[in-house]
Amino acid sequence: KIYSQKLFPNEVFNPYFINIYFPKKEFFSFDAAYLLIPSTTITLLLFLAFVCIIIVLIYQKKLSKTKNDFINNLTHELKTPISSISLAAQLMRDNSFEKTPQMLQRISNILTEETKRLSFQVEKVLQLSALDKEKLPMDFKSIEVNNIIRTIVDNFSLRIESCQGKLLTYFDANNSFAMIDELHFTNVIYNLIDNALKYRNSNRNLIVKVKTWNKGKWLYISVEDNGIGIRKNELKFVFDRFYRATTGNLHDIKGFGLGLSYVKKIISIHQGSIAVESEFGIGTKFTIVIPIILNK
Repeated sequence: KIYSQKLFPNEVFNPYFINIYFPKKEFFSFDAAYLLIPSTTITLLLFLAFVCIIIVLIYQKKLSKTKNDFINNLTHELKTPISSISLAAQLMRDNSFEKTPQMLQRISNILTEETKRLSFQVEKVLQLSALDKEKLPMDFKSIEVNNIIRTIVDNFSLRIESCQGKLLTYFDANNSFAMIDELHFTNVIYNLIDNALKYRNSNRNLIVKVKTWNKGKWLYISVEDNGIGIRKNELKFVFDRFYRATTGNLHDIKGFGLGLSYVKKIISIHQGSIAVESEFGIGTKFTIVIPIILNK
């Protein structure tokens, strides 16, 4: 490219121009750009280091929150059997009513089952770290789910009755045999019923309905309550890890269970699914679907 400039701007008849060109301009520009490469590289490295630091800080913050939530959930989970054992012990000391053999047997069963559940929780603490790594050890056995639910319902009956509530059961499933891990599946049902008790509506008596039924090769289990419910815009988040709906984020009803993320994970491992239906102020219904053993 030639650069042209008029020497004498006021000269009209015989203008003179000076023309200049640079035959090696491309090489000069390349040499100048080459000097920018080290500084540009250093700048990019600094930027990448800054981004990595931000990512690490965010990850560390998430780990800290996860640790705190885990401790809270673990504490609440251990409180569930402890509260049942405490209530049974109070009934044993209460002399205001006659302790019939049937009542003593019932209290004894509750103490036995809740002690067993407490030992389950201690064992599960050792296994929980493997949950995120998809290496959670499972002991699948052919078990009749109706019997497990009956035991859980019996253990919860005293707590619900003490709140002037009712726990209704409908065992409509003709075949409830499934390959399940008793420990974790029991925790799932415990968690759902405990949520119903925990998030009850103080303006009316609690009613919890537990139902089982068959459809094809599947076993359906539903836990329905008339509690405070969940807002529609929060339903899609209830199974997220450590997510707490704003309606339940109250200091006096902290969570006792492992959380719905744990429930969904365990049901998924059982080759099943879980869905939730809820209306704020009306109640909530969780429905579990797992495969049955067809030859039972």
